[in-house]
Amino acid sequence: MKAFVINRYSKKEPMRLDDVPEPKLRDDQVLIEVHAAGINLLDSKIKSGEFKLILPYAMPLILGHDVAGVVTRIGSRVRQFNVGDEVYARPADHRIGSFAQFIAVNEGDIALKPKNISMEEAASIPLVGLTAWQALVERAHLNKGDRVFIQAGSGGVGTFAIQLAKHIGATVATTTSGANASLVKSLGADTVIDYKKDDFEKMLQNYDVVLNSQNAEALKKSLLVLKPGGSLISISGPPDPAFAQAIGAPAFVRFIVRLLSAGIRRKASARGLNYSFLFMRAEGQQLREITRLIEAGAIRPVVDRVFAFESTNEALAYVESGRAKGKVVVKVK
Repeated sequence: MKAFVINRYSKKEPMRLDDVPEPKLRDDQVLIEVHAAGINLLDSKIKSGEFKLILPYAMPLILGHDVAGVVTRIGSRVRQFNVGDEVYARPADHRIGSFAQFIAVNEGDIALKPKNISMEEAASIPLVGLTAWQALVERAHLNKGDRVFIQAGSGGVGTFAIQLAKHIGATVATTTSGANASLVKSLGADTVIDYKKDDFEKMLQNYDVVLNSQNAEALKKSLLVLKPGGSLISISGPPDPAFAQAIGAPAFVRFIVRLLSAGIRRKASARGLNYSFLFMRAEGQQLREITRLIEAGAIRPVVDRVFAFESTNEALAYVESGRAKGKVVVKVK
């Protein structure tokens, strides 16, 4: 099969389109013929080696964290899916590889594709949808009437998180450029701040939750937005000790992680706030909940561009540029 492969960590070296063997199918996996694959900044960060300390990969490696396609084979212990099912998934860490014609995915990480959207739209959902769900529902326990500040509202996570928060009944503030203000308002944002003109920490007060996806400076400023007891959840770091423990990191990595997050944890504690780092995980049951919301019309995919499979490197470069509104997808079949 055709796949985009890297042989070493590198920021500048492009992925190589190559002929590779089809993945071997385990008893608890399904083989998916990939119709579309979502592009995420996480792919770029793994490619450059940014996560090699906490998430090391063997080489050669096929990247790709979002998949939509059709089941072509099932393992002997698979019970929830059949050949011919249209499905989508965020493959588990160390099981990624959707920049390919086929991928083997654990049964527990898969859900049936929403019936009312295309394969390309479905491929845009899993990673950002699960990130938003695990941040707002699982971690923050967001409730009706809560106030949440979602940074970068026109990005992949932002466009989904705004819709999810509004479905829950929360009041939503977000940042974006003036050019994208109408987009985030159409998704339900109540307060839209032009990050090029205004400082969000001067405009927002007494929020219950902040979903941080930006740099260290924005992370520190986010503390000023929250009311006592509020939650600052970051998907862009720094990782915290709870994360290191959850992934079973060795002692020296746990020590480094503790140092990296010591400053922000100390500042949060001094203000009576909760800081946590979220590295989303594959989760088929949560994806099935998301499917129901999409089929009910509560959430719609936001896709900026669809690239041809042969242009996967160009698609990744476009995501890296930071110009995408919503998600970028490659059409494989």
